[in-house]
Amino acid sequence: MPGRREFGGVSHSGRAHPQGECMNLHSIKPQTAAPTASSDVAKRSTRSCCKPVCSTPHPTSSTSQPPGSVKPITTAHSCCSSKGGPGTSEQARDPVCGMPVDPLTSAHHANYSGRTFYFCSAGCRAKFVAEPARYLHATPKPMEPPVAVGTIYTCPMHPEIQQVGPGNCPKCGMTLEPMTPSSEQDDSELDAVRRKFFVSAALAIPLLLIAMGPHLFGVHFGETTAHILRWIELALSAPLVLWAGANYYRRGWNGLLIGSPNMYTLIGLGVLVAFGFSLAATFLPAAFPPAMRDMHGMVGVYFESAGVIVALVLLGEWLELRARGKTSEAIRRLLDLAPKTARRIAADGSEEDIALDQVRVGDILRVRPGEKVPVDGVVIDGTSSIDESLLTGEPIPVEKRIDDRTTGGTLNGTGSLKIRADRIGSDSVLSQIVELVSKAQRSKAPLQKLADRVSVFFVPAVVAVALLTFAAWLIWGPEPRLAYAIVNAVAVLIIACPCALGLATPISITVASGRGAEVGVLFRDAAAIEGLAHVDVLVLDKTGTLTEGKPVLTDVLTVTDVAESELLTIAVALEAASEHPLARAIIDGAKSRGIAAPEVSNFAAVTGQGVRGTIGTALVALGNAALMESIGADPAPMASRADALRSQAKTVMFLARDGHLVGCVAVQDPIKQDTRQTLAALQAEKLRLVMLTGDSEVTAHAVATQLGIDEYHASQTPANKADWIAAAKAAGAHVAMAGDGVNDAPALAAADVGIAMGNGSDIAKESAQITLVKGELAGILRARRLALAAVRNIHQNLTFAFAYNVLGIPLAAGVLYPFFGWLLSPMIAALAMSFSSVSVISNALRLKRAKI
Repeated sequence: MPGRREFGGVSHSGRAHPQGECMNLHSIKPQTAAPTASSDVAKRSTRSCCKPVCSTPHPTSSTSQPPGSVKPITTAHSCCSSKGGPGTSEQARDPVCGMPVDPLTSAHHANYSGRTFYFCSAGCRAKFVAEPARYLHATPKPMEPPVAVGTIYTCPMHPEIQQVGPGNCPKCGMTLEPMTPSSEQDDSELDAVRRKFFVSAALAIPLLLIAMGPHLFGVHFGETTAHILRWIELALSAPLVLWAGANYYRRGWNGLLIGSPNMYTLIGLGVLVAFGFSLAATFLPAAFPPAMRDMHGMVGVYFESAGVIVALVLLGEWLELRARGKTSEAIRRLLDLAPKTARRIAADGSEEDIALDQVRVGDILRVRPGEKVPVDGVVIDGTSSIDESLLTGEPIPVEKRIDDRTTGGTLNGTGSLKIRADRIGSDSVLSQIVELVSKAQRSKAPLQKLADRVSVFFVPAVVAVALLTFAAWLIWGPEPRLAYAIVNAVAVLIIACPCALGLATPISITVASGRGAEVGVLFRDAAAIEGLAHVDVLVLDKTGTLTEGKPVLTDVLTVTDVAESELLTIAVALEAASEHPLARAIIDGAKSRGIAAPEVSNFAAVTGQGVRGTIGTALVALGNAALMESIGADPAPMASRADALRSQAKTVMFLARDGHLVGCVAVQDPIKQDTRQTLAALQAEKLRLVMLTGDSEVTAHAVATQLGIDEYHASQTPANKADWIAAAKAAGAHVAMAGDGVNDAPALAAADVGIAMGNGSDIAKESAQITLVKGELAGILRARRLALAAVRNIHQNLTFAFAYNVLGIPLAAGVLYPFFGWLLSPMIAALAMSFSSVSVISNALRLKRAKI
C-alpha cells in the first residue's frame, strides 16, 4: 500500500483526513466494528478515534510491545492532523539503549524477522545488527553512574588526601580524582568547568573589548559615554569575579585554614585586589590623588584584568582536567578488557549467558571463537590460540590446550574452549594489575622530595615578592605610582604556579605506570621506576629467568643391545611418583612416545644420587655416576658422551639394570626465545650482566657461553646470591635482580630493584618492585627503557617548572622596565600561569608514545 511504513512491526497507513476533521485531542475508545479476519489480539491492538470520520486504526499502549516497537505518547494521531503531515503520535523505543525514537525522523533502522526497528544512533544500530537476539527480549537498564557511590577520591599531588566522593584537595586546591579509575571516565567536573568557562568567555570578551578597544584604536569618548562604559565593565566583571571565581577563593581559603596556602590563594588574592581597587576607583574617585584621575575625573580601573584572569584560569583548568583524564586511559583500557557476561554450562549441559559478577569459582564456562575470556581459569576441553597482547604487550597469540591457564580479558581466537573458573573478582590477574598500577600512580618518587620542600615556602615567598614589588613601584615608580604598584603586584601573584612544580613528578609517574601495564610491566611504586633508571648492574637467575623453567627430555642414549623404548620404560617407571621437574620431563617425554609406566616395587630415593627399585625381578636404578658406582654399574663407557651433553647445558642421568649400565637420558631446560638478542640489547644499555645460578659449573658455563654472558657464578645458594648483591651494593653499584623462584626471594629483597618474572611464584612477586606479566626477558628491556624515559621526563618537567617561576616572577615584577620599558599585564600572567600546568601534563603524556 502506498505510504505504508512498519513501525517496529506495527503497520500504519499514515493516511490524513480532510482539513478541519478530528483536530482536537480527544479520548479513544475501543473499535466496535467486528473484525472479519482478525483474532482477539487484533481486537485489543487497535483503537479508533471517537469521531466517526476518523476510522484509521492506531496501536494501543496497553498491548505489550517488543523492544523497538511503536508506543503512543499522546492521543493525537497523524491521521487526525488537519494538514495531513507526519505527526508525533507514535514513537519507537531503541532496543539497545531504551531511548525513545521517532520513526518518522530517525535515520537509523534495521529489519529483523519481518519487523523494522529504529535506533537513536548508528552505534546502537550496529550493536543490534551484530546480536539482535540479545536485545529483543532485554529490558533496557538505567544508565549507571561512571563512578560507584562510595568511591574514594584522592589528590594527584598529595596522595595522602583521601575522601569519599569528588571534591578539591584542601592543600593544593586541585580537583580530586578516583583512587582507582573506573571503565567509564567521570567527566562531571570537566563538564562543569567547561560550561563555566564558556559563560565566562561570553562575558570576558566584550569586557576586554570595551576596556582595551579605545586604547588600541585611539578612540576618545565623552564623559557620559565613559561613565556608561565604566558601569558596563562593572556589570560584566562582577559575575566573573563573584560567581565564576568563587570556587577558587574557597580553595585558597581552605588552604590558608590548614596552613597550606596554594596557587588558588595567590589567584584569589590577585583577582580580589584588582577588583577591589576598581570598585574603590569607581565609587570613590575623589579619594585618589589628582594625578590618577583623567579629564573626566575618573580613575583607571582593572575590571577587565580581574574578569579576564578568572576566565583564563578556567580555561587552564579545563585543559588541565582534559589532559589529566588522558593519564588514566591505560587503566580504563585494562578495565574495558573484561567482558560484561560469561556463558555458563550447567550440570545438564545447557548453556546460558550470565552477568560476570554471577560467575563463581568452579563454574564451567564456554568461550566461543572471537569472544573474550571472562575470568581466570583452566582449560578443560578444546584447543585455541589466545591473544594476550593487551596484558603482556606480546603480539603473538598463545596456544592453549587442556590444563593450560587462561586470563580474564584476553581474546580467544578461532577455537572453542571450555574452562573452569578459579579466580574471579579482585583475585583475577586483571584486577590485581589494575590495583598495582593504581598504587604505583599514587606513590611518590624520591625526585618529588625537592619539589615538596620548595612548595612549603613557595606561596609565602611569592606573597613577599608581591609586597616588595608593590612597595618598590609605590616608592620609585612613575606616576601614577599606585596604579603601577597594584598592577605589577597582581601580575606577580597571578603568574606564580606551584601546581606546575607539584605536578612535575606525579603526572609522569602516572603516565609511565599506565604505559608499563600496557606492555606487561608492572611497577609497584614510583621509587621502582626511578631506581631502575639508575641501575648499572643486572643480576640474572638462570632457571625460569633465562630459561623456560620447564625441562624437556632431549636425548636417550643406550648401549648396543638395549632399545630406546626399553630404556624409557625403566626411567618412567622410577620417576612416575616423583614431583621433581626433571622427573616430569622424563614422564612427559615417555608419554609423547606412547610408553606406559610399569609397576615398581621396593622403590627408594637416594639423597643426592637418584632413585632405584624393582621391576618384575630386575633391580633398576636412575641417577648420577655416584649412584651407578654404588650398585656396581660402571658409567665410564658413556662418560664422554655424557660430558658432551653437559657442555650443551643438559642434565645427564644414567640408568642401570641388575648392576649393568644400560644407557643414559638427558634433560634440558630450554632457553627462552630471543634471550640472546635481549641480553645484547641490555648490554648496549651500559648494563653489567651477571648470572647467579645454583647449577653446576659445567651447566652454568655452557649457558653463559651460549648467551654471551661474561660474568657468572655457579653453585650459588639463596644466601650466597643475597650476599653477592650486598657486596656489589657496598662497592657502589646500583643492582637490579631478576628471578622467579622461591629461592630468589632473598636476593630480590636485597637488590635495589627486584624484578619478578610473571610466571614465577607469588613469594617472588611479593619480594619484587617490578613484575613482568609475561615473564619474558624482553620485559626487562622494556621496563628499563620506560624507566629512563620517565625519569628524563620528570627532569624536563621540574626544569620547566623551576625555570618558569624563576623567570616569570621577576618579569611580572617589572625588572625589565628600567631597561626596555616592558611590563607584563596581569592578563598575560594569567594566560602563562594557566598554560604552565597544561604544559607539564602535555609533556608527561609524551610517555604514551615513547619508544620502548
